[in-house]
Amino acid sequence: MYKILIIEDDMTIAETLASHLTRWGYEVKYVEDFKNILEETAACSPHLILLDIMLPFFNGFHWCQRIREFSKVPIIFLSSASDNMNIVMAMNMGGDDFVEKPFDLNVLTAKVQALLRRSYSFQGNINVIEHKGLILNMSDASVLYEGARIDLTKNEYKILQCLMERAGKIVSREDIITKLWEDDSFIDDNTLTVNMTRLRKKLDKAGLPDIILTKKGIGYMIKE
Repeated sequence: MYKILIIEDDMTIAETLASHLTRWGYEVKYVEDFKNILEETAACSPHLILLDIMLPFFNGFHWCQRIREFSKVPIIFLSSASDNMNIVMAMNMGGDDFVEKPFDLNVLTAKVQALLRRSYSFQGNINVIEHKGLILNMSDASVLYEGARIDLTKNEYKILQCLMERAGKIVSREDIITKLWEDDSFIDDNTLTVNMTRLRKKLDKAGLPDIILTKKGIGYMIKE
């Protein structure tokens, strides 16, 4: 089932869209906290976004540009401001289509279906994990926090992925070593300790001190 995220501050429009698209078999969510759009987008990991231009705090152009830092998810702009300048700006910021308000729900649905077909006929889903603003994009092995990229080695990335997939739960050292051993390169207990130390330093420098907790004699966990 395709997931659609609606970023629209008019709740009447958002709820109407959600109800209509749900009847077409889509899993639909709409943003309610417009201060945390980036986090909600990453947590939802949608297959398509419907994005209004006029929003509280920052406009849709801003959020489209921020989303494009970690995701190639298709984005359809929705706006009553349909002059050429807004359409050009929407496309330049990374939008895939533009629908003028007021719109016919059936026409919008047809555009959604067409864009989903074009986007996912020959590629898999884009998988994103988000926790406390830390975003891990498994489609390109990138890591972002507050818009800044955190450069990790392959093993550091695998450790972080292993922990974020089970955020709030203890992951044993043995499980992490098994994760790192998938490519047949030998990883011993001391190597894990070295990689964990480097990973923590990089997260600390990025503004995430102590997000990885040590459970002595057991393993590690991402702090809830």
